[in-house]
Amino acid sequence: MRDLPDDDTLVHDQRRAIGARVREERHRLNLTQEKVILAARIDRVTLWRLETGDEVLLSTLSAWPGRWESRWRP
Repeated sequence: MRDLPDDDTLVHDQRRAIGARVREERHRLNLTQEKVILAARIDRVTLWRLETGDEVLLSTLSAWPGRWESRWRP
């Protein structure tokens, strides 16, 4: 039988990958954490949790796309 990753490890790795992509995109757009926090109307801890791969509620993330795109599209 194949060795499968522990479910917790898999979820944590995926959250870390998502956080890294969010952080990379923020850097690519030359945005500070402060600008993202104010534009997305979230608190500093939420952004920190997201970027570090900690647990963040899906309802928090689902509100982001419209806020993110409308404020930083050229």
